[in-house]
Amino acid sequence: MKSCEEQQYMMCPKFEKTFEILGKKWNGLIIDVLIEEGPQRFVQIANKIPDVSDRVLVERLKELEEKEILERKVKCDEKNRIEYGLTDKGLALEPVMKEVQSWGEKWVDIQN
Repeated sequence: MKSCEEQQYMMCPKFEKTFEILGKKWNGLIIDVLIEEGPQRFVQIANKIPDVSDRVLVERLKELEEKEILERKVKCDEKNRIEYGLTDKGLALEPVMKEVQSWGEKWVDIQN
């Protein structure tokens, strides 16, 4: 039997991967914008998250699309505009995001 010092904490791989996705800078804000505002064009998302550079926003949108959290759709209108919206997988994050917001409101001090 291992002593407490010898035992290594084993994190669930899915838990670890989840925090890798949600904890990546800007991902949570992008998801939150799409939850709150619905499908958005790139410029709309960029305007709502002004501190993110266009290059990084493009990277994050591609990553979230690869993870099937959001989807990129071409709107068939006169300009064939591209919109980003959450998939069912992404929409399932809404209660998680609301709980994170609630926790932050209670426990996070923005002064430090």
